[in-house]
Amino acid sequence: MESKPIRIGIIGAGFVGSAFARLLLDDSRSRALTDAATVPVELVGVCVKDAQKKRTGVPNDLITDDVDALFAKDLDILVEVIGGIEPAKGFIEEALKNKISVVTANKALLAAHGYELSQLADENEVDLFYEAAVAGSIPVLRSLRSSLAGEQIVRVMGIVNGTTNFILSKMTNDGLDYASVLAEAQALGFAEADPTADVEGFDPAAKIAILASLAFGTKLEGDEISREGISKIRAVDVEFARRSGYVIKLLGIAERVGDSGLSRRVHPTLIPLNHPLASVNGAMNAVFVDGAKSGPLMWLGQGAGGEPTATAVLGDVLDAARNRASHRHDVPFTFDNRLHFVAEGELRSAFYISIDVDDEPGVLASVAKVFADHEVSILSMEQSGEGPEARLSFLTHVARTDSVRATIADLGELPKVERVGACLRVLTEGL
Repeated sequence: MESKPIRIGIIGAGFVGSAFARLLLDDSRSRALTDAATVPVELVGVCVKDAQKKRTGVPNDLITDDVDALFAKDLDILVEVIGGIEPAKGFIEEALKNKISVVTANKALLAAHGYELSQLADENEVDLFYEAAVAGSIPVLRSLRSSLAGEQIVRVMGIVNGTTNFILSKMTNDGLDYASVLAEAQALGFAEADPTADVEGFDPAAKIAILASLAFGTKLEGDEISREGISKIRAVDVEFARRSGYVIKLLGIAERVGDSGLSRRVHPTLIPLNHPLASVNGAMNAVFVDGAKSGPLMWLGQGAGGEPTATAVLGDVLDAARNRASHRHDVPFTFDNRLHFVAEGELRSAFYISIDVDDEPGVLASVAKVFADHEVSILSMEQSGEGPEARLSFLTHVARTDSVRATIADLGELPKVERVGACLRVLTEGL
């Protein structure tokens, strides 16, 4: 006897929602989807704001603007792809309370409320899956949840925002300044009209919160994550990095510090050219995982876009369908209350520091004294430009972050320092 189909509803039919619907409705893949889910899967409704708008490949009879009508279709799985906190949170809570499994790509919601939603799913013996919330088509969450579940993860580090990686890649490859590349990214659709969430690090911070929850057992409750963006990086910084054997990337990092400490942060970083992440260009994403036993692992792929993200949504839907068919659900990630967050100022790193100075004798000596006063040791120094273009660029030895910050503050007070420019971390072995 043929199994009863798993009934799927979608809220949202933008690039991701429409692409997912087309994947699910593709007749040529129906057998493969049934085999993967172990039962037939059926799309029974798509809820949108504007039901009159045509969606390519999505039949009109599936479209509704009434969310209650969608819930009335005896759903087994709800796919939420509208983004934002509300009304998405309310829809997901309603589904879970009605014992409907949920698949979402909503990183902002999960970073703020993922823990309580996961608990709600478990209480109602259904699934909450969110592979598509981090790094698009890259199956890193599934790997952390299953393949690496028994591993002690030391560090998760990655390029998890395509917009900033596109901008920094163009600045590196074409020698352009930030403003002109941002304008090009907006024209090409790689950056939003308001790019703040991407370029100031809010988007990758939400993704690092999600990665850390699975890798280390931290709660998803909107805790503050140290965050720096790329908007202050200049072409001269990118060029200095290139000459020095580095490339600048915006990294999201979650890593163990000592026996029970954990750091979660987002910041631009100088990466050595021989590191695997250095060659990740354009809008691509990559996630680098260090395991105590497995060693370094890296995933590379499309981090955004309707079709790549829709494939991650589909993978979660098939997992949820298999669970539904076998009357089981995945338990939430384990919360480790032994961990404590380490303040960023306590962390140690090498740094790149750039300052614009008056082109006069004695400037270097006064600057070097400030470094020495805060016990920040200089590895190398480059003096470039003349007159109003005079600039000093430093690479430091490893130092405490709060010592470097104090150095930067005092440098800004020197009368012959016109401007303190970039202060970027340098990725070194073990950091």
